[in-house]
Amino acid sequence: MRLLLVCLGNICRSPMAEGVLRERIEREGLADRVELDSAGMGPWHVGRPPDPRAIRSAADHGIDISGLRGRQVDARDFDRFDWLLCADRFNLRELQALAPDPDARRRAALLLDWSGARRNGEIPDPYTGGPEHFEQVWDLLQQAADGVVHRLRDELRGR
Repeated sequence: MRLLLVCLGNICRSPMAEGVLRERIEREGLADRVELDSAGMGPWHVGRPPDPRAIRSAADHGIDISGLRGRQVDARDFDRFDWLLCADRFNLRELQALAPDPDARRRAALLLDWSGARRNGEIPDPYTGGPEHFEQVWDLLQQAADGVVHRLRDELRGR
């Protein structure tokens, strides 16, 4: 199973999501069956590390995301990934507009919704906020990670 985590710039929400999900998937023994990556809709931070506040928030929870580097979503990602999971509706709409066909468009979803954590839930962008906003995002990502692991266990059982 290949999952791409998507936010606007790939320096806050999506690298934090990649970090927490990678740790949870490894802990649950699914790392050999799940591939993760993250990307942003815009080109602003390509090649750059996550926002220092995102790095600090992840580190406060024992996860190192400092080695991740930003990249922009590419239409070929629809061929490379089974699911493209977005932080919010804006990014979901933008991503669906890139989809090459209706099937690809259906494989783009909101992360919180896909994980079962929150129906139609969005992860707010903490970029203009303070540490408490990054902590709020972290809490939502923990909920998403619980749901993702549960869903992956069910889906991978049949493969």
